Amino acid sequence: MFRISCPFCGERDENEFVFGGQAHIARPQPAEQVADREWAEYLFYRDNPKGLHFERWQHRYGCRQWFNVVRHTVSHEIAAVYRMDEARPDIDPEEMV
Repeated sequence: MFRISCPFCGERDENEFVFGGQAHIARPQPAEQVADREWAEYLFYRDNPKGLHFERWQHRYGCRQWFNVVRHTVSHEIAAVYRMDEARPDIDPEEMV
């Protein structure tokens, strides 16, 4: 188990949160002109790195707010937590090795 620092409630155990997938995925536009293959890639294809990953999480058993987490997928070390309305942080993956 690891701990996540909710930007609204503070640090809590991971079992209070739910993983929401990869962060910063842009929906293809305009929807009526998007090809089937592009929709499939948007819906089903995600990065699965061994290292830093930008993720969405929800504090399900707390404030119920969504936010972003930068987490190392091997060590589960959290490099950053930021609200959905904040800019994506510039993090050097070499610092997390």
